[in-house]
Amino acid sequence: MEAGAHSVVETPLVRERRLPPLVPGLALAIALAVVATLVGRRVPVVGPAVVAIVLGVIVRAVFDPGAWVMPGVAFSSKKLLQAAIVLLGTGLSLGTVVSTGVGSLPVMLVTIAVALGGGRVLGRALGIEAPLRTMLAVGTGICGASAIAAVASVVEVEAVDVAYAISTIFVFNVTAVLAFPPIGHALGLGTHAFGLWAGTAVNDTSSVVAAGYAYSHAAGDYAVVVKLTRTLLIIPIVLILAALEQRRTGEVAHPSRRKMGIVPLFLVGFVLAAGANSLGLFGATARHDFSTVALFLVAVALAAVGLSAQPARIRAAGMRPLVLGGALWIAVASTSLAVQALTGVL
Repeated sequence: MEAGAHSVVETPLVRERRLPPLVPGLALAIALAVVATLVGRRVPVVGPAVVAIVLGVIVRAVFDPGAWVMPGVAFSSKKLLQAAIVLLGTGLSLGTVVSTGVGSLPVMLVTIAVALGGGRVLGRALGIEAPLRTMLAVGTGICGASAIAAVASVVEVEAVDVAYAISTIFVFNVTAVLAFPPIGHALGLGTHAFGLWAGTAVNDTSSVVAAGYAYSHAAGDYAVVVKLTRTLLIIPIVLILAALEQRRTGEVAHPSRRKMGIVPLFLVGFVLAAGANSLGLFGATARHDFSTVALFLVAVALAAVGLSAQPARIRAAGMRPLVLGGALWIAVASTSLAVQALTGVL
């Protein structure tokens, strides 16, 4: 998942030594990423990204570093992940990006329809209020926490429902990172099939990157492009929700540019990086170095995602949101594979 904003907590260490507020959390995430990288090299079938998110969850659950690390954790989980994605673009051609994005649309559109329709029907059956079930459906179908924040900008929701939705999505992000690679190997999925599966069926960008690169570098590249294409679909979805909210309340619901944006800047950077590579501006050595740095930044970001876990919120949400989130996640994952099978991708 992608972490939200946190207020800066001034601890004695920060105050007395004038330690920049990002440093503690950033240093912790980097330390965990170093450990994850070393373990990942010894156990390449798992990979550093998976180890990083697990270490982050364990540290948060066992030691609970405290609120003073959260500014750096939030920065690492979002900004460093975005920087990594831009660097990953240097290893792709613009033609590959466009063809992959367009080619993934049939699977993508069907899985989003399943998530939205299933959220409405099953959410009603479970007695979950409309705002929460909408956030869970959009978060599962499109882009996790970012989609939930975008929905919250145009639909009247309670802050606690936003927290419940993000916490629920987080559970299945971690589950996907751990479960998708071994399932993919068991099913004998090829590079593109797994990349398309992860890109359309895993919630947050961070977890898509982790699952994809845990499978193979090529699968990770493919999954990232599919996921970024999928992320763009939040724009029409939020505009539709804003129109429906206006019709319901009689008030104009303007999507917040601060929360939503028109096009994420890191996505623009990713496309520009791929375009520069297409023009031959990067040599083989530079591409290798960029990839190495990018994958380490992914490990740092995933460690921070793990450190963002909030078990108390998950427990407070109760079982119904978890049941809905789990059912939608399984439905979307199954639908992605089914559509690939029907269209001859598998």
